[in-house]
This record gives sequence, structure tokens and C-alpha cells, in this order.
Amino acid sequence: MDPDFDEFLHVPARLAVVALLTPADWAEFGFVRDAVGTSDSALSKQIAALAGAGYVEVRKTRNSTGRHTHLRLTPHGRQAFRRHASVLERIVAAARTPPP
Repeated sequence: MDPDFDEFLHVPARLAVVALLTPADWAEFGFVRDAVGTSDSALSKQIAALAGAGYVEVRKTRNSTGRHTHLRLTPHGRQAFRRHASVLERIVAAARTPPP
């Protein structure tokens, strides 16, 4: 297997979260939850794993409207996603290449 294939990141829920965060600066937890189509607890579990691996940064704030959690990719997470996406693109390209 290609060394840039990231088995940790390839878990579908993690891959969806990281792909969603790629173009964003910070994203609100509820937006990510709704866009990925998961529950608070399931997303929290994946965010904890991604943060523990250094892929995602979590910022929690409190103001007059309540508590807010925002997420963003770390430089390490952004680089890991780019490498992994590149591997996936190569796999798809190879699958589309007609046999000789």
C-alpha cells in the first residue's frame, strides 16, 4: 500500500469531517454535525480521535448565547488529508485506466 494512504484518516466519519474542514478556517460543531449527518456523540468521538492525533484543533468558547465549539484542521491534518486524497485519486485513476 502507498505510504501516504492514511488508515486512521480513511475511517469514513473522519474522512468526511476532514474533507469538510479542508476549505474552512473554523467551522461550528453543529454545522459539521449536520453536514456530516451524524449525532453529537458520534461526532464528538471522531473529533476527539482527530484532535488526539493532531489533525484537528478544537476551540470552546462561552458567551451570552451559550457554549460554542469550533473546529479547524491543523497544518498536520491539512497535509495528511492532501496526501491521502492524492492516494485516493491515484487509485481511482488506475481503476479507470482500460486494460491493455
